[in-house]
Amino acid sequence: QSVVELIRDANSILLLTHERPDGDALGSLLATAMVLTKLGKTVSMVAGGPIAPLHNFLPQIGNVKNELSASSDFVISINTAQVGVEKILYKRANDQELNIYITPKAGELLTDQQVSFKSGEAQWQLIMVLDCSDTSRIGPLFEQNADLFYKVPVINIDHHPGNDYFGKVNLVDFTATSTAEILVSLFESLGQGSSLLNEDVATALLAGIMSDTASFQNSNTTPKSFTVAAQLVAAGARQQEIVRHLFKTKPLSTLRLWGKVLKELQEEKDERFVWSSVTAADIAEAGATAEETSGVIDELLKTVENVDFALLLSERDGKVHGNLRAVEKNVDVSQIANMFGGGGHVAAAAFDMADVVIDDVKQQILFQIKQYQAKRIQGIAH
Repeated sequence: QSVVELIRDANSILLLTHERPDGDALGSLLATAMVLTKLGKTVSMVAGGPIAPLHNFLPQIGNVKNELSASSDFVISINTAQVGVEKILYKRANDQELNIYITPKAGELLTDQQVSFKSGEAQWQLIMVLDCSDTSRIGPLFEQNADLFYKVPVINIDHHPGNDYFGKVNLVDFTATSTAEILVSLFESLGQGSSLLNEDVATALLAGIMSDTASFQNSNTTPKSFTVAAQLVAAGARQQEIVRHLFKTKPLSTLRLWGKVLKELQEEKDERFVWSSVTAADIAEAGATAEETSGVIDELLKTVENVDFALLLSERDGKVHGNLRAVEKNVDVSQIANMFGGGGHVAAAAFDMADVVIDDVKQQILFQIKQYQAKRIQGIAH
């Protein structure tokens, strides 16, 4: 109810999600923007970093910006209690100077004591952050505009267990498969009895759910996720289009990159995990982007038998990115990600190490994970 009230009171709303947005982040962002626009709001969508080409089919994806221009007005106030103003003019003196001329009414005198200056209100009245466990996941967009988050109310909508409740209002549901799943009930509340779901909104939301459940294959899939998915299909969600683009279409560059990942695949038999790595040079050689590594861990590495989890290390944006997927149900990979300052879900987690390359940190990462696994396996044995 608090979320609904904040949305209804705001006319201009900024929507944000995490860097390198996945299907849930983008589906949630786009669906929310379409619903808010339908409600008469002025909406801006921003996601830091590149958007993977496989998401280009999503409705209105071209409206997502990757930069945030958080400007506000500069206000010149004139106390007119004693002095009337006849006219105001402005004239550019040169390339670096703008003069503003204030002419008082005849016979009256305006002094500098009657003029004051202040910054105006931010251009947005509300910020909604989708699919982010904390503000650091927003990346430079947050770092460069931190003041904005103190001036403007923030709604935090997320499903990650590590969420740190950074919003003025926090709609966080750890039992949900995805942020998109949470939004379905929010849109019902905003609709006040009338459906806000059209084909495009339903398609964006279903893409978010299918992305985070790997098309209902992951262990996080629940009876509710099937119920919500059925509701979205009934509303016109283009399920086969989602399947084709997210799961059945791969550029040649992706296949080349995945081949490199498989060639480098290693098994740590005693510690029950498999891992691979791909460098920035490997990615460039394949003619791919770092985002194209995302599917290989789910579709290939996670299918290995007799292991607890899979790890993929990749170089992107001057960082080493670690991606973890659980294979066995009793394994919590978010605990491993936490060891390196990351986080995520029990079955899927990630971490980043800044200003390093894989060759510098690979052995350190493997050593710490092996120690963790040895203790965990020993504990289970006893």
